[in-house]
Amino acid sequence: MTVGGNLILTGMPGAGKSTVGVILAKTLGMDFLDTDLLICRRRNATLQSILDREGLSSFLDLEEDVIRSLRPERTVIATGGSVPLRDGAMEHLKTLGTVVYLEVPLEELARRLSNIHTRGIAFGPGETLETLYAHRTPIYQRWADITVHADPGSDLEQTVEQIAASLN
Repeated sequence: MTVGGNLILTGMPGAGKSTVGVILAKTLGMDFLDTDLLICRRRNATLQSILDREGLSSFLDLEEDVIRSLRPERTVIATGGSVPLRDGAMEHLKTLGTVVYLEVPLEELARRLSNIHTRGIAFGPGETLETLYAHRTPIYQRWADITVHADPGSDLEQTVEQIAASLN
């Protein structure tokens, strides 16, 4: 299947990485790991409070450190939306398995993210969801082994089926 048998889910905040990841792990009989939760556990704080207290650059350093410490096997890994901003993090993830980019249209992300300023999204000064999307989309595409289009009309099960089918 993959190196180490892992699947790494990337994509914008609100793309459904964590939710799809849990269902995908159950479907494939794999473990599940959410890197955002590992970051929270490491600092004993929410993502938003870490960002507020430490700033964007320190948060990205912490996120990369958490990613580079991973050594899972047969695990679906849901990454934070900002993970691909650090090449070192993505280079490590590529050694662990197959990177799957969950591509969701901007309009759908805007609909899903009602808590955009409290969710712990790694925004730079002056960035909006639109500028984040424009900046990150080519980065997600560059690192992806597989791209799955999670259209607004599709449900979670369809997205999981698309990912599973693309592995064969």
